[in-house]
Amino acid sequence: MKRISVDIGGTFSDCFFVWDDIYIESKALTTHHNLALGFNEALDRACDRAGISRETALKEVDSVRYATTLGTNALIEGKGPRVAAIVTHGFEDTIPLSRGRGYGEGLDGVKQGDMPDAQRPDPLVPRRLIRSVKERIDSVGEVLVPLMYDDVRTQVRDLVNNGAEAIVIALTNATENSVHEDRILEIILEEYPTHELGSIPVLLSSQVSGRKGEYVRAMATIVDAFLHETMFHALNQLSNNLRDSGYEKPMLVIHNSGGMAQPNSTDALQTIHSGPIAGVGAAQHLSESTGLGDVVSMDMGGTSFDIGLVPEGGVRHYDFQPTIGRWMVSAPMIHLNTLGAGGGSIAAYNRIHHAIQIGPESAGSDPGPACYDRGGLRPTVTDADLVLGYLDPDNYANGHIKLNKKRSIYVIDETLSDELDLDAVEVAKVIKKTVDEQMAIGIEKELRSRGGLIEDYTMLAYGGNGPLHACGIAASAGISRILFPPFASVFSALGAGNMRPLHIHERSAYVVLYEAIKRSLYNKYEALNGYIAELEEKGAEDLVRQGYDRADVRYRLEMDMRYGNQLVTTAVAFDINRVNGVADVLHLIKTFSEIFGERYGEGTQAPEAGIRVQTIRVASYIEGEVIAFESIETGGEKTKPAPVTHRKVHFTSITGAVDTPVYDADALKHEYVIHGPAIVTTENTTYLVEPGWRLEPTVQGAVWLLSD
Repeated sequence: MKRISVDIGGTFSDCFFVWDDIYIESKALTTHHNLALGFNEALDRACDRAGISRETALKEVDSVRYATTLGTNALIEGKGPRVAAIVTHGFEDTIPLSRGRGYGEGLDGVKQGDMPDAQRPDPLVPRRLIRSVKERIDSVGEVLVPLMYDDVRTQVRDLVNNGAEAIVIALTNATENSVHEDRILEIILEEYPTHELGSIPVLLSSQVSGRKGEYVRAMATIVDAFLHETMFHALNQLSNNLRDSGYEKPMLVIHNSGGMAQPNSTDALQTIHSGPIAGVGAAQHLSESTGLGDVVSMDMGGTSFDIGLVPEGGVRHYDFQPTIGRWMVSAPMIHLNTLGAGGGSIAAYNRIHHAIQIGPESAGSDPGPACYDRGGLRPTVTDADLVLGYLDPDNYANGHIKLNKKRSIYVIDETLSDELDLDAVEVAKVIKKTVDEQMAIGIEKELRSRGGLIEDYTMLAYGGNGPLHACGIAASAGISRILFPPFASVFSALGAGNMRPLHIHERSAYVVLYEAIKRSLYNKYEALNGYIAELEEKGAEDLVRQGYDRADVRYRLEMDMRYGNQLVTTAVAFDINRVNGVADVLHLIKTFSEIFGERYGEGTQAPEAGIRVQTIRVASYIEGEVIAFESIETGGEKTKPAPVTHRKVHFTSITGAVDTPVYDADALKHEYVIHGPAIVTTENTTYLVEPGWRLEPTVQGAVWLLSD
């Protein structure tokens, strides 16, 4: 296997390079003005270690996989085209009203409750660019009012004349019958052929989302249209860069649904959070391969802190209607909770609470933390870590970035010391403790809201800053077992390398598997199987279009299910793809019951309320070769390695500096055990073993951190 996978983050571009039996990890600062430059630098460093040129690598690798946060950044910055929308007559205000929840979507609980200061986000589609057309389709797909073609032409001309740069068509009940959306697209191309319309994208809501929900389906399409130009140019830029270096195969883009596809089969919406979700995919693969059990993944990079859950058995949580930025959308997306707390997160003084506030603003890669000496003027988490003695100024990022400790002390003193009446070291302790508690609270809330017990979960910590803060986070959250996976600093990039070509198609379907009042089971097998076959065909067409053989396509059936009218809806994956009798119906019910009991406690099931299916989903994918995780056993007798040096280090639980042993990567061998306090510095990350913890490397390269 020869493969390149890259995760472009807000601060670093992580590369995982596979060349037969050689696995190499490398990093470079993200170059936001041209992502290809950071990609090239990270790849060149990996190629140098492998002893080959970039051109040789790109000619021989089987694939290049690419995950990016570019779409997320574009939404945050509000940089995009003027998007217009065409809706059904009478529904012109559905998008602006945003179900009456637009003030609070995407905000934390405190800000959602602050109604006097509530503000809607700037709309992606201003009201003046929303037009309606006369048509109507009912909830089962029957045409009640035919589409009026002249009316469509009038509205389209008006939008184009008013400067529309992207057009979204989101008609009522288009998921049940898309004939009117399809016809509007034809009319637009008739009125404005490609040579006149230029690069204005026209997106149909029925193609973006197959689930009911007028507002969330429209917003999914609008976000897709808003990001289309940015992603199109960025992916083309990277693709051209690869082609210039001799790579002739199609580039592959990681999706937030847990798979990947070629750019021509990728919607911009699918790239949101694709990097962190690749890490969740790698966590799932590790859990399944090693029997690790329930896992909470913790990806702490330079800009954000991402939390994912992988319950035992590997069935990941999906968001049915995820909130992206400040907008709720309808898209099958693996659940991820992102906090603005990474190494580059800025520490500021909150005058109201007389306390330190971490993030969400980040110094990013340019200028970066103050200690980077690139013009940063505000203290960050990385600055605090350096002041406390955790980081080696001469060997940060494998020596590619030299850190200036005096600069960190200066910005902390200038901005925070007087406010807190503490010296720089004590302020740095406050920053360290605050960020650790903030992330621990995020993990606790995530586990409890999803029905998990903290004591049942192992924390899987990765990302460049994960091993540095894992002890503090776990101690605050009440977790006693931490596992750093192999290649922890680029684990999300490794996950991108393990992704499969995959497409998910879904549709709303009201199916009652068990009718409580009549005490009867579902028996319309032909209709249900017809829905499934339709979704399978869409997935197969997507993969065949990218050059895969139809015979190699595999399918996984999932359903969103609930008991009666409960609000809790659970995504359930099944080992059958057709329902042909009572036995199969009972099998679906039993699988749902088992998964519900595992997540929310045995005995919480309520079949007496009835059992309903809300959504049918089919994942169509191609199996592929993956990186093997063979063992997480520590094995054999343990001895203590000799430190390479000692350093004065400050810990939040101890007054004064502690003379702390410092080890290098040679100490991460399975025959060693290291008791805290200690520091282990490797090329791409730093392991901080706080007092009361011990570090035990495994045979296969993973590292355990256990509470004594």
